[in-house]
Amino acid sequence: MTDTLSRLAEVLESRKDAAADSSYVASLYHKGLNKILEKLGEESVETIIAAKDAALSGDCSDVIYETADLWFHSMVMLAALGQHPQAVLDELDRRFGLSGHAEKAARTAD
Repeated sequence: MTDTLSRLAEVLESRKDAAADSSYVASLYHKGLNKILEKLGEESVETIIAAKDAALSGDCSDVIYETADLWFHSMVMLAALGQHPQAVLDELDRRFGLSGHAEKAARTAD
């Protein structure tokens, strides 16, 4: 699973210095973080709507498609901030086996 994320991270990194008209990702980088965040917000809403529709219809194909878009744009955001998806995976690993309530309490105690 992480091979796909690593390969995508490499492509996203390679597009940082590309001409804006050479790829969609390069155009996002050239437009700046605010545009990337706008796209991330749009994809979040589309994912939520697809999930609600899937709950009614039982067809999850759109929610899978929209979740892929959401993850993709999340990775573009991370790359724009100089972060690799491995940092997110490491954080998920850190949380594995922790109670969600305990993890939340630890955050509010800091």
